[in-house]
Amino acid sequence: MGIFGNIFNKKKRLEPVDLSILKTDLHSHLIPGIDDGSKSMDDTLNMLRKFSELGYKKVITTPHIMSDFYRNNPEIILGGLEKVRIAKEEAGIQIEIEAAAEYYLDEYFRELIEKNELLTFGDNHVLFELSFAEEPPRVKDTIFSLVTEGYHPIMAHIERYPYYIEKWDVLEDFKDRGCLLQLNINSLSGHYGPHIKKWAAAVIDRGIIDIVGLY
Repeated sequence: MGIFGNIFNKKKRLEPVDLSILKTDLHSHLIPGIDDGSKSMDDTLNMLRKFSELGYKKVITTPHIMSDFYRNNPEIILGGLEKVRIAKEEAGIQIEIEAAAEYYLDEYFRELIEKNELLTFGDNHVLFELSFAEEPPRVKDTIFSLVTEGYHPIMAHIERYPYYIEKWDVLEDFKDRGCLLQLNINSLSGHYGPHIKKWAAAVIDRGIIDIVGLY
């Protein structure tokens, strides 16, 4: 099962869990007031303290970018990041923070890919998410476009898409096309419901998860 299977092995006691082995979290919403994450700088600082207490050394926060809802852009996100960095330093919180984005797969996202205007992290990685209601069209085409343009795509919280439950061939195909799969740790706690908790444990057991994020 690899590293994630060792951390989240259902046959072992889940408390306490040492998350310091993960070191970096790359899926969170910590810039205040720009999406459905942190509502205030106090919220942000409290969450950064929690990350630090859990053993994390670095957070790459990823605000939503959705053309019809969260109309964020690099200027908004990076400007917010700078404010968080200043507040974090003033509060004496010893954790590194960077920012990218969590893109919603829609036509606007495809336009940004074509224009080469995506916020990335690490080795040109891009985090993107899908609709929770139904599989959007052209998922494979979008992955192909990202890879062709030199990006390394990461599909966010794969366990939360009901249309992929037990679709092992589809998930393996995504990986074969160069798309990494990310899982939210909160899913394993039952935060999104018992069905998602069960499915999250299944994908961990299957060994197909590349990356985990706290939420």
